[in-house]
Amino acid sequence: MSFDRGAADECLVAPQGRGYTGADARVAVGERRLFQYPEFDPVAISLGPLQVRWYGLMYLGGFIVAWLGMRSRAKKPWSPIKPEQVDDVVFYCALGAIIGGRIGYMLVYGTQELLADPRSIYRVWQGGMSFHGGLAGVLVAMAIYGRYIGKPFFVMTDFIAPWAPAGLMLGRIGNFINGELWGKPTDSMWGVVYHGEARHPSQLYEAFLEGLVLFLIVWVYTRKPRPTMAASGVFLLGYGVFRTVVEFVRVPDLQLGYLALGWLTMGQILSVPLIVAGLVLLWLAYRSGSIAPAHGSTPSAPTPKRAH
Repeated sequence: MSFDRGAADECLVAPQGRGYTGADARVAVGERRLFQYPEFDPVAISLGPLQVRWYGLMYLGGFIVAWLGMRSRAKKPWSPIKPEQVDDVVFYCALGAIIGGRIGYMLVYGTQELLADPRSIYRVWQGGMSFHGGLAGVLVAMAIYGRYIGKPFFVMTDFIAPWAPAGLMLGRIGNFINGELWGKPTDSMWGVVYHGEARHPSQLYEAFLEGLVLFLIVWVYTRKPRPTMAASGVFLLGYGVFRTVVEFVRVPDLQLGYLALGWLTMGQILSVPLIVAGLVLLWLAYRSGSIAPAHGSTPSAPTPKRAH
């Protein structure tokens, strides 16, 4: 449940010479009825020196939704995780998402900043979180906690898979509030005027596809027991496809740009392994057909064969 910070604001301002003045933006909004970005204050609450940012609140909201969803799902008789274990699951997920998301961003997108000032890795409040790094962090956390409670790795990842998209959706809304991760210029009626230029609100596209749509897909799919690895496969496949599609209209990170062919981005490169992994997990899941035992159940002894 983490999110990568995109191109800096300076790459999103209207290019000189195109005539995008403030007056033109107002006319464009009036004639084409485009939504004018309201320039949100990224700080939600200020209490003296303490500042609570919308982005942090979105993270908190994502963890709360995940906690509520897991608590509800853990009460099902076929759940492999006990309700009293959910608090620990969410704690480990949060730890993995934050640490992995920050490390992943700095290693992939902020390498120069990290080399110039290694302490910058701690400045999370300045922005810079990577979904792919956060995913890796959560997987490590689930491997550790699963081993502690005696649950296989994919039993843990299947259990948390339905609730990750809710955090993704809130995180992308946080990106929109922060005015980051904008899409390319557009003439479409659903463009958003930002700094005098109509752009694809790619943050909202991702909130809708990677968040709401993917949540509904995985949640409905897991409403009954499925083969181990299947839920994880559906999540990885869905996220990889949706992220790859949105990357075609999203401005690439300023420090990286397009990596090849004038359109290939780092986000697409990192999403390809997720698509492949999702397909492989689904194939393995339905090939084996094994379903994780419910919490509290014990394997039954094999029935002895009669002598003939």
